[in-house]
Amino acid sequence: MVAEVERLAAELAALGHDSVRVGRPLDREGGLREFDILGGRGFISFLAVPRHECVYVCNVTWYGS
Repeated sequence: MVAEVERLAAELAALGHDSVRVGRPLDREGGLREFDILGGRGFISFLAVPRHECVYVCNVTWYGS
């Protein structure tokens, strides 16, 4: 699971400014975003800050066993 979160964080960072549109909520850009992981068995909450050229992973929720 850690490797998957690291991989997704790297891909979000590679998107640059477009990372503010990834995940939920769908109706607006920026702010705290959520993205499903592991086939819907969890999600990550992240904050994309294009001005700082980084993505902050704030929370990881996993519903697995």
